[in-house]
Amino acid sequence: MADEEDIILSELDDEELVLQMHDDLYDGLKEEIEEGVNILLGRDWAPYDVLTKALVAGMTIVGADFRDGILFVPEVLLAANAMKAGMAILKPLLAETGAPKVGKMVIGTVKGDIHDIGKNLVGMMMEGAGFEVVDLGINNPVEKYLEALEREEADILGMSALLTTTMPYMKVVIDTLKEKGMRENYIVLVGGAPLNEEFGRAIGADAYCRDAAVAVQTAKDFIARKHNKLGAG
Repeated sequence: MADEEDIILSELDDEELVLQMHDDLYDGLKEEIEEGVNILLGRDWAPYDVLTKALVAGMTIVGADFRDGILFVPEVLLAANAMKAGMAILKPLLAETGAPKVGKMVIGTVKGDIHDIGKNLVGMMMEGAGFEVVDLGINNPVEKYLEALEREEADILGMSALLTTTMPYMKVVIDTLKEKGMRENYIVLVGGAPLNEEFGRAIGADAYCRDAAVAVQTAKDFIARKHNKLGAG
């Protein structure tokens, strides 16, 4: 592979440029991603195609290698940061062109828990997949989740916990949704190191996601099902 200095992005054809952008995302090269996005837009690419073919496809590779232990959190955060820079250029254009919105997610770490690296990764990867993400940060009481879900008219609630002592609070949130007759309105995804599928089932979540890549795929699957149901209705 030639050195970065030797590669002039604007001289690459579309296919080569997209592959180079996948590499640049993987390496967390923010300026190169911004340049690549602008070149494709200058070549009359639709903003949605730039998002899906260059950025989302690149982040999918990053997500898979993170899952398989080839990449680690610092590298993924760099890649996500580069992705965000590209997204910043595309966001206003996507809004103008009315590009299909995948869905909206409210995400936050539960009350008593101040861990956020995993949650941040999920949020970034979800944005990378075209979701709108509202991040509530850490230490969220049930009221804050509910208020955000209603205010944002979200499709998905994502909850994260890293401590065995804060895990049960997820059930408090789900039970409150049930009591208020709101549970059916949202897809509830849970994650965090001490959780497992059994726990997710036991507390009434729609799914447990073991990592950010799984969270994105699971969210996409559930949203597709939701749309199919609405279409059939």
